[in-house]
Amino acid sequence: MKKFQKWSVVLLVFLAVNTFAQVHDKSWKSITEMPEGKWFASAEAKAIAENVLLYQRNIGGWPKNIQMQKLLSDEEKKELLALKSDMHNITTDNGATYQEMVFLSKMYRQVPDERYKSAFLAGLDYILEAQYDNGGWPQFYPLKKGYYTHITYNDDSMVNILNVLEEIKDKTDCFSIKASDETIKKIELAFNKGIDCIIKTQYKQNGVLTSWCAQHDENTLLPAKARAYELPSLSGKESAKIVLLLMSLDNPSKEVITAVNSAVAWFEKVKIDGLREDRILNAEGKIIDKKMIPDANAPAIWARFMELDNNKPFFSDRDGIKKYALSEIGDERRNGYAWYTNEPKEVLKAYDKWKKKISSGRIGLKN
Repeated sequence: MKKFQKWSVVLLVFLAVNTFAQVHDKSWKSITEMPEGKWFASAEAKAIAENVLLYQRNIGGWPKNIQMQKLLSDEEKKELLALKSDMHNITTDNGATYQEMVFLSKMYRQVPDERYKSAFLAGLDYILEAQYDNGGWPQFYPLKKGYYTHITYNDDSMVNILNVLEEIKDKTDCFSIKASDETIKKIELAFNKGIDCIIKTQYKQNGVLTSWCAQHDENTLLPAKARAYELPSLSGKESAKIVLLLMSLDNPSKEVITAVNSAVAWFEKVKIDGLREDRILNAEGKIIDKKMIPDANAPAIWARFMELDNNKPFFSDRDGIKKYALSEIGDERRNGYAWYTNEPKEVLKAYDKWKKKISSGRIGLKN
């Protein structure tokens, strides 16, 4: 009997460790995207939630590029507690703050711990505080000198924010944590200002509305430079999620309808047919070479960066010098950056349905 008990304990430990390893082998982003369900009531989820609470700063936001599921030593926990009042490097870039709020909402639906609710609402207050008067959001708040002050569509930062605000103001069941009526009024104002900012920053090329840059100057609202290889341009990537957001709106204004129609026409105009991206990986699965191969059967793709005046795709190394073929830039940037995207295909796929709803008076793409 004792032998059976011993092996039962060993088996339980093995299963627990194996489950723990499976979860912790995932990226933080993929964990936050897991379907809601009983896992979020598990010991593993609760342990990760403790990390999320530790990493949150007193102002309400979180730093970026943190694998929240990573086990923390007692010393690391002390260091994080000491950083609570630190006002540096708090951001919505790379999914930061947004992902933590999504995770806490999923946790709260399974485990109604008031700390999760308080942290989520503090994140919401942080988002509202960080907004510019013109409706845009910077990459970091409190503001960090440099290109970080630009209105940031990069990596869908501002779209993520607006998606959160839209769900909360519409009182959907997307988030388990509800805001007060007073906060919802603030959210409605912030959301409307954000949409207005999107409309005002849509770039006009020779008088014709096109799309958006990954970042826009917070004062002039014009396309702006970020890192050396991220030059003012029209974005085939970030513009896609912007248009999907606009298409989700109920009762869109004439300006929103015009913005969507114009952007879709631009996506159709600049799509690249007959070109395939091939990737060569090493034994560890890391990309060691990218090549663009002619292929008549390849699905449409879009360049991430296009010239403001003629939509010509361009690429660059860290020296910021434009090249007009991916093969002309060095290995480091060629292989370490996403120069093409297929995200606009989702816009084109949804567009006809959206147009029919607009013409019939049944608008928005939420249903």
